[in-house]
Amino acid sequence: MASHATGDGGIPARDAAARGLKRIMTLGGAYGTRNYTVKDLRDQKGVRVLVETLPFSPEEAAAAEDAGIDTMKVRFDPAHPDLAAAIRRAAPNTFMAFSVPLVAAASEVEAVRLAYGAMAIGADAIMCQWSPRFVGAAAEAGVPVQGHAGLVPRRSTWTGGLRAVGKTLDEAMWVFREIKALESAGAYAVEVEVIPEALLAEISKRTTLLTSSIGAGSGGDIQFLFAEDVLGNNPPPYPRHSKQYRDLYKMKQEMQAERVAGFKDFIDDVRHGGFPAPEHVIEAPDGLIGAFVDAVGSGD
Repeated sequence: MASHATGDGGIPARDAAARGLKRIMTLGGAYGTRNYTVKDLRDQKGVRVLVETLPFSPEEAAAAEDAGIDTMKVRFDPAHPDLAAAIRRAAPNTFMAFSVPLVAAASEVEAVRLAYGAMAIGADAIMCQWSPRFVGAAAEAGVPVQGHAGLVPRRSTWTGGLRAVGKTLDEAMWVFREIKALESAGAYAVEVEVIPEALLAEISKRTTLLTSSIGAGSGGDIQFLFAEDVLGNNPPPYPRHSKQYRDLYKMKQEMQAERVAGFKDFIDDVRHGGFPAPEHVIEAPDGLIGAFVDAVGSGD
């Protein structure tokens, strides 16, 4: 019963409560602590806008948790789950929805099995691009599901490619119907991508789902931006909807230049006799080398 007293991060229950963390048990059966439960998140709808990111490494996840991010999405590859598991361990107290691959489930049974696989390694929910039928199967099985509407990149052939969606009445109504279908299927949230800001604001008023906005302005319940955009991990051009708060790409380029310079200095030092110097070598005790030569011969 001792495990009941601490969370995934080893936080005693009393300390967890003092930090505003909730004690939970995951669908996979592990005890832990989280900043939010699904109920907490839904209670925030219309109260305040939450902040969400998608880290690509344990280091980014740990930094996001330390900074106080509300929720995270994490890419989950069922064939190689180790990275998602490591990100979960790096940010043990933050609500995470694992993003499952669209083509990894071809039936309701496979959808539930994939969702359970994500939950077994610590996901608090899943995020998917599935049809309402698959979403309904996972939701009925007890898995909190976040759907995807608006521009869904992997299904963008249906909406004319990688472009904004919802700029005509027909498209706006289609986005709304997609979101209401996910709501009816039992989802708790929906990522809404690249639709007009004012349209998302109106849709958010008309659905019980938490709306996570990426490229859809400030009309949603959650503001979502990839960690690589927040941190400036990549060179331009940047997505129109993104903002770079740091320039880690520049820092990485500077670090690479320093690596090259370090290796050049090492090469030069060896070739000119500067390395190894006396402080880098072990001196033989007096008489050792003479005794060694006598023992093994001259080497001729």
